[in-house]
Order: sequence, then structure tokens, then C-alpha cells
Amino acid sequence: MLGSPRADLGPRPWRQYCRSSPPLTDQHLRRILEEAVAPAFAVGRARLWAGKRVKPNEALARQVAMYLAHVGFGLTLVEVARLFARDRKTVARACALVEDRRDCATFDRSLDLLEGALRMLSPRLA
Repeated sequence: MLGSPRADLGPRPWRQYCRSSPPLTDQHLRRILEEAVAPAFAVGRARLWAGKRVKPNEALARQVAMYLAHVGFGLTLVEVARLFARDRKTVARACALVEDRRDCATFDRSLDLLEGALRMLSPRLA
């Protein structure tokens, strides 16, 4: 039950589901991240994967998508870097920036809701 002290509401890394079913492909991960993050930040889906400089709100959306891939799906920084065609250090910096912004209660709650959306969009995290 939801109010139960035994309720498991914490994030579940996607790796635990790889044993029982085939792993998610990069295409599936990208689509799930697009479905959750792009509408939340009112940016185009393609802007999450843009290879050049983008507007600040688009950069934040990409950083949040990287953070959610790392934290929500349990991908390593190298795996996230490959998914976004970036350097591992860029992903580490994006995750650190998003983590620093979690001090704001509104932003923290928004990320919690996005993590919930990821669980709903991903058949393995539900």
C-alpha cells in the first residue's frame, strides 16, 4: 500500500530488470527521456540531442535528461555520455549542476515528478 512503511517508493535502477528481460536500447531510452523531459521544459524533442549550443532553458532540459538517465535509469556517466554524444565530464558537470539545484524545493519536487513519469513511461520501471 502507498501509506505502508514497507512501500518501495525509491528509484529503481533499470539494471535490475536486465536479468529478466532484454535491456533497453538507446532508442528506447531516448524516447522515454523525450516523452518526460521535453514537455516539462517546453522544448522541442530534438533540442535535447542538439550538438551545438542551445538556449539556457534547452540546456537545462538536456542537463535534467542526463541527470535522470544517470539517477533514474542507473546508467553510468560513460553510458549517459554515449547516449547524448557528449564527454563523460560534461555529463558529470550536468549531474552536479542539477543536484545543486535540488536545494530549491520547487525544482526538487519537479524532478521527483519527472522520475515518476519515467517510471510510468518505462515498462521496466513500473
